Amino acid sequence: MIPIRDEHPTHRTPVVTLLLVGSCVLAYLWQISGGAPSFNRSIFALGVIPAVLTGRADLAPELAIVPPVATVFTSMFLHGGFLHLAGNMLYLWVFGDNIEDRMGRVKYLLFYLACGVAAVAAQALPDPGAEVPMVGASGAISGVLGAYLLLFPHARIQVIVPVGLLPVRMALPALVVLGLWFVIQLLSSLATQPGEGGVAFRAHIGGFVAGLVAAPFLVRGGLRSARGWRR
Repeated sequence: MIPIRDEHPTHRTPVVTLLLVGSCVLAYLWQISGGAPSFNRSIFALGVIPAVLTGRADLAPELAIVPPVATVFTSMFLHGGFLHLAGNMLYLWVFGDNIEDRMGRVKYLLFYLACGVAAVAAQALPDPGAEVPMVGASGAISGVLGAYLLLFPHARIQVIVPVGLLPVRMALPALVVLGLWFVIQLLSSLATQPGEGGVAFRAHIGGFVAGLVAAPFLVRGGLRSARGWRR
């Protein structure tokens, strides 16, 4: 299913979410501006490579343009293709504005980056010798999804669901949409072999769990207030 919007209102413009979306789009345009060779160099130079991050391997000098630890952050703004970018930005746009609204802009930005770091750790630590680059905002965005599930489990999410050959639009609770998303990530992670390329499912799980854990400490007024509960 593809989320297209949520029905939970916000009270101010999601400035940070817009800036994050804009930054990722600009970074992707930069990636593709020099053709395929330049695109590939950007992935290896600014993506996270666990073996390089843990000191088990070194990049070629022409690719080592930032310290390995800096790639934990630069990798969050790069993507491996247009569909990768579009999918991530759609999820960030649908769910990010509500989390920014509840946390405030500064805490939301720090939360987003921290979830991205947790995602990298979840992907890299089980296989520290892996030499496959990891790029994308999905780890950080997974933290946003975890926070949304915790804060707004009953919010209605408009989704597109393929039924046969026809797309059907329906509204489902966030608990169903994001709960199913997490189960898919978990099952996919279990089916992925160590060192295998493709989607970094462990990063998704790590970011999601980080969002679940951190969100209650960052929302203004506490968890009960953010959910709209009354004493």
